[in-house]
Amino acid sequence: MTGRTGTVGMGPYLTDERLAIQRLAREFAAKEVLPIANELDPVAGEIPMELRRKMADLGFFGILIPEQYGGLGLGAFEYVLVVEELSRAWMSVASLIARGQQFAQGFDERQREAYLPQMARGDFLSAFALSEPEAGSDVANLRTRAERDGAGWRITGQKMWCTFADGSDYLQVFARTSPLDASGPRRRSQGISCFLMPKERGTLPEGVTGNPVRKIGYHGWKTWELSFDNAYVAGDMMVGEEGRGFKVAMGDLDIARVHTAARAIGLARGALEDSIAYAKQRVQFGRPIADKQVIRFKIASMATRIEAARSLMYDVCTKYDQGQRVSTEAAMVKLFASDMAEEVTSEGVQIHGGAGYTTDFAVERYWRDARLTKIFEGTSEIQHKIISDALLGRA
Repeated sequence: MTGRTGTVGMGPYLTDERLAIQRLAREFAAKEVLPIANELDPVAGEIPMELRRKMADLGFFGILIPEQYGGLGLGAFEYVLVVEELSRAWMSVASLIARGQQFAQGFDERQREAYLPQMARGDFLSAFALSEPEAGSDVANLRTRAERDGAGWRITGQKMWCTFADGSDYLQVFARTSPLDASGPRRRSQGISCFLMPKERGTLPEGVTGNPVRKIGYHGWKTWELSFDNAYVAGDMMVGEEGRGFKVAMGDLDIARVHTAARAIGLARGALEDSIAYAKQRVQFGRPIADKQVIRFKIASMATRIEAARSLMYDVCTKYDQGQRVSTEAAMVKLFASDMAEEVTSEGVQIHGGAGYTTDFAVERYWRDARLTKIFEGTSEIQHKIISDALLGRA
């Protein structure tokens, strides 16, 4: 996992401190994550608790959390450095670190003091219960309802795509506290509230049942379809104002999208590095296929696309950390990097030939997971809409 492909084009971005963070994450990913991924992903095994503990000890769950709450107090740039390295080994592990620091949007000071230190230690990790059978990209269409019960609430409804629902320490649940108003797009987003539903790891909360989704990838943890049947949540577990949960749900999407870009780049880099190694040792017609121009040009194109995506990501993160608004640029890098990753990982499978279509080589994992980066955190179609609206105005 070392070599030139991970450090081309460092330019002015990578300071000594950032290089040290990158090296730390790269060594951890190579020694601790990749062997586990190669063993467990082919059998849909789950991320071991011991690996989570090691990640917590390195501070990976608190990169974005301010120092006053026990985090590292670093920026989006340092975050994506770590995410890329972890994704090069196993995207699910790179996704896991978001569960401790990307879900605090809307917390009041009491909640920040109570939960952020636990999140930074990896002791209070989230599962996001937002999407529903009829509310995916159209989040404002959600129908799960929350009704008052004394000082608390009772939640009833269906949720889809809730990854880590069993292994998390709490569910972040979005439900309607007032009826759906279909009079217009902005009105539909009103009346949604956000709740924290603490629980024991390895279980679902009382009043919640579910079934794992049969996924083709993103292994290491389960993704759930959940049913809420009068599930109780205390009144002080609401996040943000009542009826203003849509804003919490949207959260800091800029961070979420550069996170996905970093995951996509890590996957593509894994496919590139593995393809280089395979091409050097695979002999056909008496010579390594790395000597064949068609293979050499494929690898050159793969590396160029990765570097273009990484450079764009570094620029977006730099602007974000300077306090600039980068919503359009974040959509661009998410769109570009996820498209790139699907293409590059597919080329990686092609270079591996028949071997690439087996679970004996990690390139098929990168390929399967890269396809998902075009769907979650806003589909590629949603990113096209965001970008075109910014350039042309809303249709």
